[in-house]
Amino acid sequence: MKTVIIGSNHAGIAAANTLLDNYPGTEVVLIDRNTNLSYLGCGTALWVGRQIDGYEDLFYTNEATFREKGAKIFMESSVTSIDFNEKIVHFENKAGEKSEESYDKLILATGSKPIIPNIPGKDLEGLHFLKLFQEGQEVDRDMSRDDVQTVAVIGAGYIGVEIAEAAKRRGKNVLLFDAMPTSLASYYDPEFTQHMDKNLEANGIELHFGELATEYKGDKRVEQLVTDKGTYDVDMVINAIGFTANSDLGKDHLETFRNGAYLVDNHQKTSDDSVYAVGDCATIYSNALEATTYIALATNAVRSGIIAGHNVGGTELDAIGVQGSNGISIFGYNMVSTGLSVAAAKKAEIDVDYTDYEDLQKPGFIKENAPVKIRIVYEKSSRRIVGAQLASTEDISANIHMFSLAVQEHVTIDKLKLLDIFFLPHFNQPYNYITMAALRAK
Repeated sequence: MKTVIIGSNHAGIAAANTLLDNYPGTEVVLIDRNTNLSYLGCGTALWVGRQIDGYEDLFYTNEATFREKGAKIFMESSVTSIDFNEKIVHFENKAGEKSEESYDKLILATGSKPIIPNIPGKDLEGLHFLKLFQEGQEVDRDMSRDDVQTVAVIGAGYIGVEIAEAAKRRGKNVLLFDAMPTSLASYYDPEFTQHMDKNLEANGIELHFGELATEYKGDKRVEQLVTDKGTYDVDMVINAIGFTANSDLGKDHLETFRNGAYLVDNHQKTSDDSVYAVGDCATIYSNALEATTYIALATNAVRSGIIAGHNVGGTELDAIGVQGSNGISIFGYNMVSTGLSVAAAKKAEIDVDYTDYEDLQKPGFIKENAPVKIRIVYEKSSRRIVGAQLASTEDISANIHMFSLAVQEHVTIDKLKLLDIFFLPHFNQPYNYITMAALRAK
C-alpha cells in the first residue's frame, strides 16, 4: 500500500514514523513546501530571546532519517492540486518542475495558517508573522537591526506573550496589544490572567489591552501602528493574533468544520474513505465539551498522527479525545491549564461552578518557596471536572496531567476531596492545595 503524506511537521512526521516503524513494506511519500521538517516552533521565542544558544536543536529529525527508513521525500515542493477521484497528488518544486504521486491512502497534515489582519499598510516592510522556521529567522534578523528599538506585538495569546518576552530580553521597548481585556484570555480566567499582566508590566512590557489595530503607517517600512485608541511609533510589528486551519487543498471535496478544518472521525478519517487529516488542519474531540471542536496544539498533532498512521496501516485505533492541556512560563512565572475555564464553559453554554485555593507550595519553614494559585472547574449537574488552572513561580506543571486525566475520565470534584496525595516538605504541604480546593467545592 502506498501512502502520501502532505506536510511534514509534528502530525505528518508522527504518521510517517508510525507507518514506517510498524508496518514493513508500506510505501510512504512525504511532500512539504518548507526547507526543513520537524521544527519545534514553541522554541522560537527562546531562541529569539537568547535563552538558548541557537535554533539547531529545535529540529528533532531530518530528511536523512526518513530516507534511511525507506520513505520518499520531496522538500520545497508545493502541492498544486489533488485529484481525489483518480487518487493523484500534483505538485511542483521551487524550480517550477511539475510532478505527481498516486496514492492508496492520503494523509493531509497541512497544519494551520496565521490570521492576517486586512488593514491598510499590511504590505509594509517590518511586519512579521511567527509560525514557520523561516519566519522565526526573519524576526530574529529584524530584531538585530540597530534602528529597531520599539517592537509592537499584536495578540496576547501564548505566541504573542512569549515573543514579547523575547523582544524585551533583546533590550527592545515592547508594546503588547490585544482586543481582549487581558493576556491569555482564551486559556485562563481573569483571576489568573491579571497576575500574568502584572508580571509583564513589572518586567517592562507596555500593555495595551482592549485595543484593535486599524492601520500600519510608514514609507516602505512600518513606522507607526494605529489602533482604535491611539497612534504609536514603532520600528517593527509582530502579528500573533491567531491561526486557522490550512484546508485549502481539500475544502471543496471534504466535509469541513465551522472554521474550515477537515471534519474527521475517531480514526482521523475524513468524509473520503481514502483520505485522513491530522494536526492543525483537522478537528478534534474535546472531552471537556463532549463535542467535536478545534484545538491547535503540537501535542494534539502528534497524537492524531499516531492514530492515523495505525489506522492506515491496518490496526484499528480509536482516538480518546483531548483536553487541550497547555502551559506557559514568562519571566519565571508559570501557568498551566487544561479543559475549560469558567469563561470558556459559559461560552459553550455549560453550567459550571468552580473552587479556588491559594497557599504556599511547601511548608512555611522551607526557604525556597512561593504561593500557588489553583482553580478547579466542574459541571454543576454531573459534578464532573471540566477544567483546571494553576499558577506560581514554582514549577507546578506536572499537576495539570492529573487534571487532564480527570477531565478525560469524567472524574467528579468529590472524588478529589480525599485523594491519596503524598506529603514531604521538600515538595508540598500536608494539606495539599489540590485537596483543599476540592474540599471547598460547594
